[in-house]
Amino acid sequence: MADLFGEDAPPLPPPPAPPAPPSPAAPLADRLRPRTLAEVVGQEHLTGPDGAIGRMVAAGRLSSLVLWGPPGTGKTSIARLLADAVGLRFASISAVFSGVAELRKVFADAHEQARAGARTLLFVDEIHRFNRAQQDGFLPAVEDGTVVLVGATTENPSFSLNAAVLSRAQVLVLRRLEEDTLGALLARAEAAEGRGLPLTAEARDALVAQADGDGRFLLNQAETLFAASRGSEPLDRAGLAAFLQRRVPVYDKDRDGHYDLISALHKSMRGSDPQAALYWLARMLVAGEEPLFVLRRLVRFASEDVGLADPGALAQCLAAKDAYQFLGSPEGELAIVQACLYCATAPKSNAAYLAQKAAWASAKATGSLPPPRAIVNAPTRLMKELGHGAGYAYDHDAADAFSGADYWPEGVGPQRFYEPSGRGFESKIAERLAWWDARRAELRGGR
Repeated sequence: MADLFGEDAPPLPPPPAPPAPPSPAAPLADRLRPRTLAEVVGQEHLTGPDGAIGRMVAAGRLSSLVLWGPPGTGKTSIARLLADAVGLRFASISAVFSGVAELRKVFADAHEQARAGARTLLFVDEIHRFNRAQQDGFLPAVEDGTVVLVGATTENPSFSLNAAVLSRAQVLVLRRLEEDTLGALLARAEAAEGRGLPLTAEARDALVAQADGDGRFLLNQAETLFAASRGSEPLDRAGLAAFLQRRVPVYDKDRDGHYDLISALHKSMRGSDPQAALYWLARMLVAGEEPLFVLRRLVRFASEDVGLADPGALAQCLAAKDAYQFLGSPEGELAIVQACLYCATAPKSNAAYLAQKAAWASAKATGSLPPPRAIVNAPTRLMKELGHGAGYAYDHDAADAFSGADYWPEGVGPQRFYEPSGRGFESKIAERLAWWDARRAELRGGR
């Protein structure tokens, strides 16, 4: 973390006066933008007296920050108000529109201001869109105190930001706005307009749900309703759906949403909750996820989390893959649903998964030990003369088709990797293994 105000630094100047209110002609979201940190809604865990931002402001000691959260949760507003609260000059750039030339200019301006005694809070929107080299370019200005860096990102900083940047900044997580917070935003909008939204109670709830935690989106939709429906009858849920363009779910197939939702699907199936599993499956497919990506995870799940407790799970998932490839969307999606439900409701066992890890570890540890000569084929005369295949016990000729022979390399001895769970079909496998173990001990004890 880069603390840019040392113990002996002079006290911060008094915060500037709040900015003048926006013009009545400004967009609704701008007119309702908070003017102090106390007015920021939904992020009280950060901006409140006990929150990280609240404590920094109270102490007058500001660190570089990365604000991580969904769209429309107040990242830009917090950065601007944070500069006001501690008396810093505010500068802003967007990684979408800025390059190296713009960064150099911003740093040069901040350096000149610092020489005059004015420190700069540099807000970098979409900071994750800068490449690794560009992110490294922030480090000198942060380390020498030229700027306090506040980056905003919708992506997981662990994957999208350099370790060097993260080591100098505190990551603060902004929360998706809850329905009661969004409802309070609508109330502010109605107060600013001097009239209520032309919606029934049911339609109002639908508007809030449609916002999906994004306050800016909600206010933009409300502004559209105010502008186009003066004097009209209140819209019901169906009327609202027809009037407003439906919001596309927030989901980037190559980013966090992609991995977070597939993780939720996997863990819901592992937890034997078919209802939740169906929900996450629907979230992914409705948002446009590639069905074959989901099917690959189902096939993996069938071996990792069901395994031999129900060998039919793998067959079901592979059949769903074939059915989808044969039918396409949307007809083939029902086969994916069937496979998902089968996996979620199947008995669970990770015994095969654990057995694989243990066997792989043993194979790496024991290197290139040869198998016993008795179980090595002898296709040539020389190999027969060397004793390959000599003494091999053909199990089908033995009683119960079981010879009890030793198949392990010399010096290793029998190891146990696979332990059936006792659930589903594995209970039968456990009984069979126990019988074989007892029979093997009996046969070897008699030699």
